[in-house]
Amino acid sequence: MRINIGIAEEQRKSIAEGLSRLLADSYTLYLKTHGFHWNVTGPMFVSLHQLFELQYTELATAIDEIAERIRSLGFFAPGSFKQFIALASVTQEEEVLAAEDMIRSAVEAHETVIRTAREVLKTADEANDQPTLDLLTRRMETHEKTAWMLRSLLGHTADQHAV
Repeated sequence: MRINIGIAEEQRKSIAEGLSRLLADSYTLYLKTHGFHWNVTGPMFVSLHQLFELQYTELATAIDEIAERIRSLGFFAPGSFKQFIALASVTQEEEVLAAEDMIRSAVEAHETVIRTAREVLKTADEANDQPTLDLLTRRMETHEKTAWMLRSLLGHTADQHAV
């Protein structure tokens, strides 16, 4: 059946392509975070092990929401490692990192997901696609808060400013 939700097919396709990149970034971040959960060591083990578990659990739900939005727009969601590798901007480590390096890598990955979401936001806004805008806003808020909390574990940095 033809989809008639008030968004032209070309716009739906552009949004779905952007959401596919967001899905790939989110799935790659999920894998990275789950790996950190399994492999973290050191004095922060318990707190980081638990924190990473909370984060990958939240990401699992988000991944499903993103994929279902792509389907709602009338397109198939990517679902293979090969597709995710081709679409993702989030990188994977080749080796196990020290705990603080895991935190830094996670911050960078969350910020990458935020930038991808912001790119898609422009396309969704032009199409007046409120459900996608809502999804993207919630994702950016979650990733910004997570990045802030992770950065806080590393202590004060030069880019923090007093208000």
